[in-house]
Amino acid sequence: MASTISPLQTPLQPQISASAPRDARRVSSPCPASPRSCWPKRMVPRMFGGLCTPSDLRAIADACDKYKVPEMKVTGGQRIDLFGIRKEDLPAIWKDLSAAGMVSGHAYGKALRTVKTCAGKNWCRFGTQDSTGLGVKLEEMTWGSWMPHKFKMAVSGCPRNCAEATIKDFGVVCVDSGYELHVGGNGGIKVRITDLLCKVETEKQVLEYSAAFVQKYREEARYLERTAPWVERVGLQYIKDALFDEKQRKALAERFLHSQTFSQIDPWKARAEGEEAHEFRKIKICAA
Repeated sequence: MASTISPLQTPLQPQISASAPRDARRVSSPCPASPRSCWPKRMVPRMFGGLCTPSDLRAIADACDKYKVPEMKVTGGQRIDLFGIRKEDLPAIWKDLSAAGMVSGHAYGKALRTVKTCAGKNWCRFGTQDSTGLGVKLEEMTWGSWMPHKFKMAVSGCPRNCAEATIKDFGVVCVDSGYELHVGGNGGIKVRITDLLCKVETEKQVLEYSAAFVQKYREEARYLERTAPWVERVGLQYIKDALFDEKQRKALAERFLHSQTFSQIDPWKARAEGEEAHEFRKIKICAA
């Protein structure tokens, strides 16, 4: 059967046969870049809380020029995706971005993806708290953590909710008197609005409840179960009972933070230094 090419494919993308199995779209690669092992790769530098510096942007631009990256895109998660990177170039481009202080955005993994933020009180007249600063703290605490499924967070600086915190796995809505904590949201195929977990007064409490909720989810949810179906399955009250018990909450948070001492290892840097080097060698076709 003749192969077809989508009009949205770049020149670097291969032709995908119309007879290819539908499940081929879901094949994952162990390589920390694109989930499609046969296609040119996609990579996403992490931008904590959506923040970046002129140096970060220059490093990304220089890498795209150097390795002839055909397409860049600003994402809904407030990062910059780089598309169409050749697999054999990945260790080198990772090395350049690692040298600039950037780490993987884990856009491909069952892991913490992003912490989306709004401008907050520093730059918005409606902002009640420093949502951007809190989002950075949350992402610095949780990046690299592995989950039963992808996990997204957000911090909105006021109830207008510009960061869409109420459709995230863990969302924070800032109010004049503190922070509303929301859990179990999903913006995917089946949209689910979060449940209100509780209201707290300080950033320290936000971080503790967040760590405890994440660890409870990691320890008890089924593999490939997002927080939305998990919360519906076990019930919001069950989660409240665990997190409102101070001793249990602190124990969960402590276990999470301990695990992070082993998890916050950048897979880009490791591979740029030679780990799993065989993944990036071109396959040599030899005559029989």
